[in-house]
Parts: sequence; C-alpha cells; structure tokens
Amino acid sequence: MRKFAQFLFRTFGWKIDKNSPQGVKKAVVVVAPHTSNWDFIIGRLAFASYGIKVRLLIKKDLFFPPLGWILKGMGGIPVDRKKNNNITEFAVEQFEKNEEMFMVFTPEGTRSYNPKWKKGFYYIAREAKVPIYMAYIDYENKTGGFHGLFEPTGDIEKDINFIKSELKQYKGKFPENGIR
Repeated sequence: MRKFAQFLFRTFGWKIDKNSPQGVKKAVVVVAPHTSNWDFIIGRLAFASYGIKVRLLIKKDLFFPPLGWILKGMGGIPVDRKKNNNITEFAVEQFEKNEEMFMVFTPEGTRSYNPKWKKGFYYIAREAKVPIYMAYIDYENKTGGFHGLFEPTGDIEKDINFIKSELKQYKGKFPENGIR
C-alpha cells in the first residue's frame, strides 16, 4: 500500500515532506488547514506514503454500507456525537488498547474559516499522555507531511495559538478559509 500511495501522490503532482515521525509510536496528529473534502483523500495518501496507519473519529451517521466499510478500512472509528458520550475518555481508551496509534484531528471542525479551534484533540493528548504531531496539506506547493512534534504544556490557549502560528504558513485548497 505504501508504494502505491507514493505512486498516486507523485502521479497527482504532490510531494511528501521527508520529515517522518521517527521513534514515536503514539500521537495525536493535528492536520491544518482543513478547507476541502479533498483534504481527506490527500491526507490518507500522505499517511499511507509514510507507511503510517492512522485512526480518525468520524460521526457514526456516516457508517452505513458501503461507505461505512470503506471508512473503517481507512481507519475510521464511529462515534455517536448525539449521545452524552465522553469522547475524550473513549479516545484515551483507544490509545491504551493499541501499542501504536496515530489519531488524526482537523481542529477547525469545519472546512470554512473558524478562528476558534475545537480543543478535544488537546485534551485527548494530555489525558493519553501522548505528544501532538503538527501535520499539513499545502495546496500552493502541492506538499503534505509532518511539520513537527509538540508536547502540550498545559496552557491550552497558548499551545493552540502556537500550533496555529506554526501551521498558518500552509495554504489550503481554499486559502481564504485557512488559518489567519
């Protein structure tokens, strides 16, 4: 799958950043900017090019045949957002059950511009005691990859602002909806 993903990535004119996550077996991965449905496909190809299996929390409503089978095959974990579930606790349990796991989040929570990021990824990283990898999809330069590793300090506002400042250099498919 890795070679095939690399082939597709190159065929579409994209490059993968060579900074791969060395020596880290578990992490929350924050991908930004998220401005298009294409981000999912490009992101999956990028992660597969690295040889990394990722997990994604996806609303349960999308897990109907045949889409549900495809989503599960691509690392999707169904979550019922309508019930009063503790998604943070659920995600932490997933980290505890797996020796290796990269759980991916798009903290904007929408493809439209959103200055107020969702904070669940941060709480999950803190509770699971895993680092946060900052990752990106840059349509302007047709590159995708890992920007760097970040250890949460406990100062959520400061940390999220730092992550935003690091990732705002990358341009989404619709730059006007990206990080400002």
